[in-house]
Amino acid sequence: MEAANGHARFGGRYATRPVEVRHDLASLDEGFWAVVADFEGSVTAVRFSHVDRDAAQRVPPVPAVPWRPLRGEWSTSLDQAAYLAGVGEVRDRIAAGTVYQVNLCRVLSHELPEEADLEGLAQLLARGNPAPHAGRIWVPSAGLDVVSASPEAFLLRDGDRLESRPIKGTATSLEAMLPKDYAENVMIVDLVRNDLSHVCREGTVQVDHLCRPEEHPGMVHLVSAVSGELRPGVRWPEVMAATFPPGSVSGAPKHTALQAISDLETVPRGPYCGAIGWIDADHGTAELAVGIRSFWAERDEGGRRRLRFGTGAGITWGSDPAGEWEETRVKAARLIGLASGRVEA
Repeated sequence: MEAANGHARFGGRYATRPVEVRHDLASLDEGFWAVVADFEGSVTAVRFSHVDRDAAQRVPPVPAVPWRPLRGEWSTSLDQAAYLAGVGEVRDRIAAGTVYQVNLCRVLSHELPEEADLEGLAQLLARGNPAPHAGRIWVPSAGLDVVSASPEAFLLRDGDRLESRPIKGTATSLEAMLPKDYAENVMIVDLVRNDLSHVCREGTVQVDHLCRPEEHPGMVHLVSAVSGELRPGVRWPEVMAATFPPGSVSGAPKHTALQAISDLETVPRGPYCGAIGWIDADHGTAELAVGIRSFWAERDEGGRRRLRFGTGAGITWGSDPAGEWEETRVKAARLIGLASGRVEA
């Protein structure tokens, strides 16, 4: 399929002239690709014929674009009562022994004017909420209009080395972090170790660091790192089959956590909690972020343009329902505030 207009930007990389769109990762043997994988499993990969890998060293690659704040309330797929009930149901399933941890999420939504350009929002977030794995993908022919301020690396690849840096544990300060946050991080690190072991050489999977505090605008995360050396001949379809969706935004065990998510969440997550990033097949490198702290535009059933944003929390037996609802609010507050003009960049 031929792509038309569009561009993608990730840190210092700026890609233009999209020439091909694929919906799997089986044939990414050459070129630079922007990738969006929905949490539910669908993949859109766009190959660009031109990529500037040092764009950050030059003048800004795109002109300044204004962003008009979105006024009024955002709708939520789960209101507070429904979310609290969902936390209770997850705790019941934990008590029954079917699952240990579930990431329970909700999707916020706001009507988006036809003329609104998400490039303006991307530039606003770069000033007001800089993130280590930020990304902007706009390819109309592929249906991609995404702005990400993700702090979390799902998969980092350099040759045969594969690394994942799961985030579990979020608070307004390190002192506010609970024992539950540390336990949750360790649980997900074990899951990620298991995922990577399916595609990495025996004995190479290791935990590089555990529960390292990392500060971001308005909050602190606990971040761990797990890495391994890929087995010869392993390609992207096998890597994704072993690791996707990310363990930090699904739960443990992953298969029963995904069943709980399907039962309790009322709308698809889409790019939220999926993967957003790039694969540079020519250089054997890649950076796929977990699609959190991300906005995307799409049309609803009535054909109206809407801006969506997801937020969630990891539920364990030690979870306080009201506290988990508050965590979803804290995670969304700054970025929704920027988009709505309630927070200054």
